[in-house]
Amino acid sequence: MSSPSRGHAALAGITAAAVAVGAAEPVAVLTGPRSAPLIAVGGLVVDLVPEPLKQFAIALFGTYDKVALLVGTALLLAACAALLGVLAARRPAIGLAGIAAFAALGVAAALTRAGADGFDALPSLIGAGLGALALWLLLAGPLSRDLWAWSPPVPAEPAQSAVAAGGPQARSVEPALVPPADALSRPGERGEEVDPDGRRRFLTGTGVLLGAAAVAGLGGHWLGGRRDVSAARRAVVLPTPSAAPALPAGADLSLPQLAPYVTPTGSFYRIDTALVVPQVDPAAWRLRIHGRVRNPIELSFADLLARPMVERYVTLACVSNEVGGDLIGNARWLGVPIKELLDEVDPEEGADQVVGRSVDGWTCGTPTAVLRDGRDALLAVGMNGEPLPVEHGFPVRMVVPGLYGYVSACKWVTELELTSFADFDAYWVPRGWAAQGPIRTQSRIDTPRPRNRLTAGPVMVAGVAWAQHRGIRRVEVRVDGGPWQGVTLAPAVSVDTWVQWSWRLDATPGEHTLQVRATDADGVTQPPERRPVAPDGATGWHTVRVTVS
Repeated sequence: MSSPSRGHAALAGITAAAVAVGAAEPVAVLTGPRSAPLIAVGGLVVDLVPEPLKQFAIALFGTYDKVALLVGTALLLAACAALLGVLAARRPAIGLAGIAAFAALGVAAALTRAGADGFDALPSLIGAGLGALALWLLLAGPLSRDLWAWSPPVPAEPAQSAVAAGGPQARSVEPALVPPADALSRPGERGEEVDPDGRRRFLTGTGVLLGAAAVAGLGGHWLGGRRDVSAARRAVVLPTPSAAPALPAGADLSLPQLAPYVTPTGSFYRIDTALVVPQVDPAAWRLRIHGRVRNPIELSFADLLARPMVERYVTLACVSNEVGGDLIGNARWLGVPIKELLDEVDPEEGADQVVGRSVDGWTCGTPTAVLRDGRDALLAVGMNGEPLPVEHGFPVRMVVPGLYGYVSACKWVTELELTSFADFDAYWVPRGWAAQGPIRTQSRIDTPRPRNRLTAGPVMVAGVAWAQHRGIRRVEVRVDGGPWQGVTLAPAVSVDTWVQWSWRLDATPGEHTLQVRATDADGVTQPPERRPVAPDGATGWHTVRVTVS
């Protein structure tokens, strides 16, 4: 096949893939957004990708890891579709087989999602059928007529007589018009141009199909958005808490580049496995507390709101947070103490794990003893004075001070099941993470930032430190490996939040290295050894290099 033909075939494959994906979106409005092929396959990738690669994606893209995954999946699909189009131009059966394989992958991915049923296969099947039709139209149907077989006119050459021209027996005859020998080769083997009319028809058809795919895809996405629960969230009236701590004066130093003591809701980190944010109607929401309990109960959202509420400042941290990272935030949470609910259901002996289960099937395992030891573990309904944002777990999520989110912070929670660590491994445990994840003592330099150019003289060095549910006793800074210097700690609401710290440096010209370490209230100082986040949180001293002129 000549180069122009290969290009047209690749474009045909990409167009067919776009039709398949676009057509699946309106169908997924009826079957649920997680059944859309890209989302279903992306979710399967999240479940199956090796942990080092997953951590690399989080380190590289941070809270945009899901966007990067979907874009990467789409680009990979486009590349495969282009290759499939080239192969299908020669052997149509290859194209059909490839589309069938992609359809099977989409169906398998959709059906493995929690709560899936047979209808979840429809988006992939219908999309694949329409994609196959588009590929046929572009490579073998009316849109490809004359595109591959046409050859441009070849100038004729006069034939020579068997007798040499001008020979004694030469006769005056009309020369026969005989095409050159290479003009008898099969069309498409000599790199000739395609028929302009055929090319115009092909490109017009491609444009129409791509436009239809875009309209279907965007329209389906818009229709799916119409089913969100934003209006229901706005209608929620949060109850007044029975207890709410005051923010002490001076807790927020309000320095440039320093993270605020209370993280704005819109800036709060989000790390979870949900490629599509679950839309849970609070009117239909139910929470089952069951398993190895003597008195199982079920609560509606109204039941939960009717209970006495408390409000607490709690700092949450992701286990994927590298040394010096920003996958951590402090917020004001409103909710019902989990301890009270567990006391009501009366756990049986040996039920040492509470499995929080999300509406999308994700699970986390929290030690029962931690939830009953008096700390402010909450079933939260509010964040910073408003109902929970949908992406942060609306209508209800878990908030547990002192534990990494992967073992405690279940969003969109619908079940609390009492079991044991010996009997059940939550989502991340089979993937190599520790079954129990207490947050490690950590500290961070927020200002100055790496690569900041400073002026010689007094420089404010500041940051945050945390050891949730233990508290911070001391933070120290050193310059260029010199002696450790104590810093000034700002007030904090409680031991369950981070604390801001500051220290004045008399900077001299040159390159300098700043390091920070913290000691918790138990007297344990964070170790200098740098360890990766897996399997139970990173360790090491945060280091910043600056230039002073």
